[in-house]
Amino acid sequence: MVTEVKQRVDEAVAFVLGRRLWQPSVAIVLGSGLGNLADRVEHRASIPYSDIPHFCRTHANGHAGQLVTGYLSGVPIALLQGRAHRYEGLANHQASFPIECLHAMGARVLITTNAAGGLNTRFCAGDLMVIDSHIDFLWSRGLWGAETRLGQIAPARTPIYDWDLIQSAKSLARKSDITLHQGCYLATLGPTYETRSEYRMFRWMGADVVGMSTVPEVLAAQRLGMQVVAFSVITNVASTDVPQSTTHEEVVALGRAAGPRLLRIIEAMLDEQAGQPD
Repeated sequence: MVTEVKQRVDEAVAFVLGRRLWQPSVAIVLGSGLGNLADRVEHRASIPYSDIPHFCRTHANGHAGQLVTGYLSGVPIALLQGRAHRYEGLANHQASFPIECLHAMGARVLITTNAAGGLNTRFCAGDLMVIDSHIDFLWSRGLWGAETRLGQIAPARTPIYDWDLIQSAKSLARKSDITLHQGCYLATLGPTYETRSEYRMFRWMGADVVGMSTVPEVLAAQRLGMQVVAFSVITNVASTDVPQSTTHEEVVALGRAAGPRLLRIIEAMLDEQAGQPD
């Protein structure tokens, strides 16, 4: 399987580089309602996922399904405008395939974002959170690479989320007077939102937010040796006592509203990257 996946990655990368010679240093993933951040990319070129060999299309509302290349804050980036989710019938290795490709193109830093429901009662709808750990409830569907060999069932649990990047994000948020929480992301398969009893359980487990993505991407990035920083936009705060309804349209709308603040943090981080010596 390792050889087959590498061949697919090579084919996808050759197609992208054939359309535009590009070697990004940073990969960015935009979640629900955050796709408008791609409008800030300079010298922009876009390729639909449907055109790229072996890329999975995304069917979720608020996900444009395009690979965007260009410059953001003077840094060469490759940006995934939306993602395919496990609940669309994918295995982990399919959901993380674009990260494999962006790493093969040259990206060594992954900035990934998502829209998530708040579990921590200190959070408010529209807040931002930088992820420092996660709980993986995306039950395995298919094996990946070395996972097929006995004794190597999963990657070693070395740190996934880069501590220096987390501290940088928090410092830059403070300078811009932006509230940026720090906490644990819990990933569920979805596509349904959680019950009040599930919210209680997730809080008891130590999760601060809950969503349906991100974990396959960051695990792939960890295995590839990439630096990872991940952000959640809090789209609602769960009530364990009063029945509430949440629609995907509301999630997308709040993601768009919070997007400019998240973009300011990301651009400031890229400014720091641009100022670092090679």
